[in-house]
Amino acid sequence: MDYKHIKYEQNGSVTVITFNRPEVKNCIGTRTHRELVSAFDRFRTDDKAKVAVITGAGDSAFCAGGDLKSNFTATEPTNHPDPDTAVLCPMEPADVARHDRGEAPGILGPSRWTDIYKPIIAAVNGIAYAGGFEWACYADMRIVEEHASFGMTCRRWNIGLADGGTQRLPRIVGMGRAMELIITGKVIDAEEAYRIGLANEVVPKGTALERAIELAKFISTLPQPAIHYDKEAAIRGFGQDLKEGLRIEAECFNRLFSNPYSKAQLAEGLRRFNERDHPDRIEGEAKTPGIIRSEME
Repeated sequence: MDYKHIKYEQNGSVTVITFNRPEVKNCIGTRTHRELVSAFDRFRTDDKAKVAVITGAGDSAFCAGGDLKSNFTATEPTNHPDPDTAVLCPMEPADVARHDRGEAPGILGPSRWTDIYKPIIAAVNGIAYAGGFEWACYADMRIVEEHASFGMTCRRWNIGLADGGTQRLPRIVGMGRAMELIITGKVIDAEEAYRIGLANEVVPKGTALERAIELAKFISTLPQPAIHYDKEAAIRGFGQDLKEGLRIEAECFNRLFSNPYSKAQLAEGLRRFNERDHPDRIEGEAKTPGIIRSEME
């Protein structure tokens, strides 16, 4: 697909997907939606792409949400003659039914996909409002610049959340904080986002993408199968009772050991552990963030 509203860049094992409409604060229209669906499908099916970083072009906005000045009314209507001018909400009965059944990818891109088990990091380099806030919540981690802010500002226009905000935000910050943000439309700054657990790190202006890529490259050096199965277990198990969550964890763990590629990675991991040749076990070469070596190791 020829991308016009986003950028898709491959930096070794790290994929950077950029909302690329800085003139409108990187808001998402129908074409952007289609490009995001294409980009994330490309990422999840590319074996060489291990970690994705999502960010916004420019230094003022990560993403301001949906493009309310044009095309607000179906995402990909089933029989629309011109997808670039289609509306951003399902209007035809067939499209409404498709959304109700969970068959549509989302309103502002593939926000309803829950089966991408590769790590995703958001480099939030400015405002993340409404649908942009929801996209920040789509990521597993958020690196946030000190001038960034978050808010469900669509509250003012009687526009509901349709890209996961009501479901992912409570899972990140807890129901009480999430309901405050969802109901009031309150805007919070980067420090408040960090305080409530929305931001994983707060970094100086202009450095979120660099830091996110640095983190993504580190994650890429780790054996990937266990990360994928553990992310799957965490996502599928969240909200289940403990017994069912543990069952899901066991299922994912057992699939890790039954996959031939995973078994080969495990064998190499055990070899490195036993032969003590992993950098974390070599004085001065430790790679794992925060690791503390002791003489007892």
